[in-house]
Amino acid sequence: MDFNLSVPVRVVSSKGVVKEKAFLLSSFGKRCLIVTGGRSAVLSGALDDMKAALRENETDFEIFDRITPNPYIEDCHLAGAIAREFNADFIVGIGGGSALDAAKAVAVYAANGDFSPFDIYEKQERNIALPLVLVGTTAGTGSEVGSVSVLSNRKNGRKKSINYPDCAPKLTFADSTYTHSMPYSVTVSTALDALSHAIEGYLGNKCTDIPTMFAEKAIPMIWNGLRFLEKEKCLPDEKLREQLYYGSLYAGITLSYCGTAFPHPLGYVLTENFGVPHGFACAAFMPELIRRAVRFERDKARRLFTLMKTDSAEFFRVITSICECGDITMTEEELSAWCERWKNVPSNFIASPGGFSKEEAKNMLRTKFVR
Repeated sequence: MDFNLSVPVRVVSSKGVVKEKAFLLSSFGKRCLIVTGGRSAVLSGALDDMKAALRENETDFEIFDRITPNPYIEDCHLAGAIAREFNADFIVGIGGGSALDAAKAVAVYAANGDFSPFDIYEKQERNIALPLVLVGTTAGTGSEVGSVSVLSNRKNGRKKSINYPDCAPKLTFADSTYTHSMPYSVTVSTALDALSHAIEGYLGNKCTDIPTMFAEKAIPMIWNGLRFLEKEKCLPDEKLREQLYYGSLYAGITLSYCGTAFPHPLGYVLTENFGVPHGFACAAFMPELIRRAVRFERDKARRLFTLMKTDSAEFFRVITSICECGDITMTEEELSAWCERWKNVPSNFIASPGGFSKEEAKNMLRTKFVR
């Protein structure tokens, strides 16, 4: 048995939880910066609920609403400076994975006024990040329950993650009703992202007892939602929204323990260079991950299909049908340039079933996209 366990995040969940548990915000201070992309936070009602909760606690706040999808590290650095000027005691992140990931970086920058944008990757000695409160409005990344933050470089679009213990939120308000405003395409993409987290972690070689338990809870919840979305081509009802949202949180816990496998770094190539939404980009490589697991983790692969009550043929059909990656083509020259990022073998490759190499990544991209 392997019962190593660390749960640094406090999650409170229910419908209307921000209003119901507003008093919990009082322990973090009297001034905060709200970090958001604006749209989903407004449409979901989460931003209005949070502003009311802060006012109830007589907490002053400012709003930074310039976070974009695949958040830029430079914008997070600017928001950190604004938080310092405002003398913020804590940071609140509201939105999908991009806003929540950005809020984690903002909490670091706010506490470290001497940091340049890229010092967040390089400096080991620094002040502890400001306390962080998160409210999710999508059902995908599971950023609400972990410390990972994926950020983009504005100059080249390249993604890179940080994963520091103090970037984990001190408090997460979990309310699936905030996901009801997601349109169909976003609902599908975020569900694919959540399923990728659960399956990549589950099939990887870091999946011990605790993350296995969470993955086995997440996978059928998310898969049932995706099967509905693929078949009906319409938005899910309230009950299925709830399953997708909490499935993404279970998957997020698996992610925080195990990390991801090769579909994530390969997916970054599609997002950075072709604008493919993150969930679709990762799922594009899920069939290859499953085939690899059948070779190297046969029992786990068999258990995976049992959990989903499906077989490989239906799984591949649903993923291929619902995964919108467009008509992507690459040249051999572009492929070689993009693969240089893996000169040092990333941990995602090492964690993949059977291991995974740069040459295998290059060949996989070549087979799928070079014409």
